This record gives sequence, structure tokens and C-alpha cells, in this order.
Amino acid sequence: MSHIFFVRHGPTHLNSMVGWSNVPADLSDTAKLARLGQILPKTGSVISSDLKRAVDTADALNLPQIRLPNEPGLRELNFGDWELKTFSEINATDHDRVFAFFDTPGAISAPNGENWNNFCRRVNAVIDNLISSKFNQPFVIIAHFGVIMSQIQRAEGQGAKYSMRHKIDNLSLTHLTCRRRKWVVHKINFSA
Repeated sequence: MSHIFFVRHGPTHLNSMVGWSNVPADLSDTAKLARLGQILPKTGSVISSDLKRAVDTADALNLPQIRLPNEPGLRELNFGDWELKTFSEINATDHDRVFAFFDTPGAISAPNGENWNNFCRRVNAVIDNLISSKFNQPFVIIAHFGVIMSQIQRAEGQGAKYSMRHKIDNLSLTHLTCRRRKWVVHKINFSA
């Protein structure tokens, strides 16, 4: 059985669509980082998205496990032309598409962006490769809202809209396990 501990990166304080932009995280809450580090496993491997906010969060946690190379496949959803725009800005020019994007996540994408289904396939491939290469070892994965939500969706076996009811705070912990392709949710959005 593989234990996977997802940690969402520290906050960016941006109120816009932040996908592949390489923005920093606010890691000033050192007490919360320390508490989070205490509840994470001390064995296995640590891996993060290659985006600065995830890499810096992994660095700040300073976990004792083997640190695997940063993984581009664990990046957030690519928001294309909507990147770094607020919902209001997008709604003013692309009303129908942005509502469809959130109301029926799946095949609809931002212009020049990635749709939810392709995003999930990308993330699933990375997670599956980790599990198959280091089976029965715990993983700590520092990533993004969408990455974590995609794996909750996978574990719950429901559609994206159903799974998106969950809240995933910055510096929260989500714990899933996988055994013979059967997923179990243990914790979602746990705050240390």
C-alpha cells in the first residue's frame, strides 16, 4: 500500500488564476510549517512541482526524506490566456466559456490552456509512475490545488464537480492511500 501525503504550497496572495506562472509563496508562517513537518512521515520520498511556490514550500519544510527531482508533471492546471487574470476580468470578455469551465469541468479549457480531463491524465501518469517505482513507500508531494483535487476525484471515483466541493487551503495536508489501484481518502484539507 502506498501512502501519499499531499501538501498544498504556501499562499501567493493573488486573487487571480495562477497556473504555470512562477510566483513565490508566502512562507512566513514558520510555526505552521514546523507543525506540518512534525505530522508528515519521516521515511519515503519528497517530490514537488517544479514551480517556485511548490519548490520553496518543500525547501521550507526541510523534510528528512530523499528529495526527488522537481516534477513538471505536477504543475497546476495551465490556464492559458486566463493566466493571472481575475474571474471578473475573464467574465467580462469570455462569460459563457468561464462559466462552462467551472460548471462542467472536463473538456472545456481556457483559450490556449489545458482542460481538466487532460490535466488529470497528466497528473495521474506522474502519480502512477511514483507508485510503481517505489511501491509501499510513503510520498510527500508538495503541489497545487488542482493536483490535489485531481487525486481526490480519483480516490472518490466521482466526477470533477462533485470532488470540487472540497476546500484545499494553503499548507494543508491531504492523505490518500493506493493499494492495487484502489484509492482511499484518509484526510482532506487537514491543518496542522
